[in-house]
Amino acid sequence: MSNSALALLGFVSWTMLLLIMIGGMRSLLVLTGKRAANSFLPDGSDVSSFSNRLCRAHANCYENLPLFVAVILLALTMGRNGVTDPLALWFLGARVAQSSAHLVSTNHYTVLVRFTFFVIQWLILAYWIVRLFTAS
Repeated sequence: MSNSALALLGFVSWTMLLLIMIGGMRSLLVLTGKRAANSFLPDGSDVSSFSNRLCRAHANCYENLPLFVAVILLALTMGRNGVTDPLALWFLGARVAQSSAHLVSTNHYTVLVRFTFFVIQWLILAYWIVRLFTAS
């Protein structure tokens, strides 16, 4: 499996793991009778600050996943994964680090760290797009 395909699978898996964590937290609250199944706010802010950060980290993943999927699948179908392979796992690492920082805290320095990992992803994505556009 190429690094590009592995990173794609990893990104989807990470997004699913965050969703499973949300579902697990909410299921526990429902099963213990602490909450009604239809009483949760979409952003998780009604459960805890961690739940809110978890929901936002998950949302950020699914908001950015389509762009990553599009570029990786384009590279793979063009047979140009040589463009994306060298940085694909770095991209995935930056995604996981960004989400992890999101889960830890929203203090000033943690947000700066989170934003740094976000920028790394966007720079890699922009680099890939330029390289794919200029492919001969």
